[in-house]
Amino acid sequence: MNHLEQLREIGTSCWLDDLSRERLDSGNLEEVIRTKAVVGVTTNPAIFAAAMTKGTAYDAQIAQLKAEGAKAERAVYAMAIDDVQRACDAFMDIYNATDGKDGRVSIEVDPRFAFDRTATVEQAQELWKRVDRPNVMIKIPATTESLPAITDVLAEGISVNVTLIFSTARYREVVSAYREGMARAAENGLDTSKIHSVASFFVSRLDSEVDARLEAIGTPEALALRGKAGVANAQLAYAAFQELFEDDMDHVQRPLWASTGVKNPDYPATLYVTELAGPHTVNTMPEATIDAVLAQGGLHGDTLTGAGEQAQEVLAALDTIGVDLADVFAVLEQEGVDKFIASWTDLLDSISERLAN
Repeated sequence: MNHLEQLREIGTSCWLDDLSRERLDSGNLEEVIRTKAVVGVTTNPAIFAAAMTKGTAYDAQIAQLKAEGAKAERAVYAMAIDDVQRACDAFMDIYNATDGKDGRVSIEVDPRFAFDRTATVEQAQELWKRVDRPNVMIKIPATTESLPAITDVLAEGISVNVTLIFSTARYREVVSAYREGMARAAENGLDTSKIHSVASFFVSRLDSEVDARLEAIGTPEALALRGKAGVANAQLAYAAFQELFEDDMDHVQRPLWASTGVKNPDYPATLYVTELAGPHTVNTMPEATIDAVLAQGGLHGDTLTGAGEQAQEVLAALDTIGVDLADVFAVLEQEGVDKFIASWTDLLDSISERLAN
């Protein structure tokens, strides 16, 4: 049993945070499924921007789309949907074996719609229909404006990966949106056992922002708290998850740990895996982090259950030292949206230029 299989025994599913045509064409995706205990894939605008602007894997399809007179947005989604369909097919056996819990592939709505409920719902519906695979998840950001869209989409039987969550307070709102959506789906006569959702917390980005503020404060007490915010915040979110779902653990909205590649090379490469292992969770990792876990291990059981009190002490210490966590969360949410919009815009510009030449 490798270390990722051990992680799965603890209760954390490993999803790969990457997808590309090259990975699909080379057989690499099937290989990581077979050899690395990967049971799902997540994508985002930055991942597709990196995939579609490098190498030659998309050249033939771009040439075909150019001949059809396609504009950049249509072309990007045509290529992304083809990739997601192929990935869904690769994971279908896992999806069936886990009753839909794993074997999932996520595709995100246009990040420019992050504050537009109607546009988000309409595109989520379109993506669900076009991918046409039961194991696809539509990613929707957890902005205040998008929370009702999450409910609307779930109510139609569409599985949702709620992304860009930073605070426990916002997470509680996400759970409320999930529950309302599932209740409406039941009222609509849908089989709710087929509808799944995850709530994606971004971990390393929190440490990067908080660490910079701690270094600006510069006292020994402040510097001693570096590298602790991301894990503590996720552990506190997990305590909220246990509280919110304690009466119904059969069909939960699992917490998902995202942004789990360490940004600071001084931190262990496996920090956001070994310290965030526990039942009913997902960890979506870049392949470098997957390889680090396989090589280094370092697992020491369930590090989430019962960690809430200590995690709260860390966040309280940050508050005492002068770190405004409410401001941190607000900054990170806006930055998260802005970064995805920038990646998406750059991708559209690049594909537009290739279609024109």
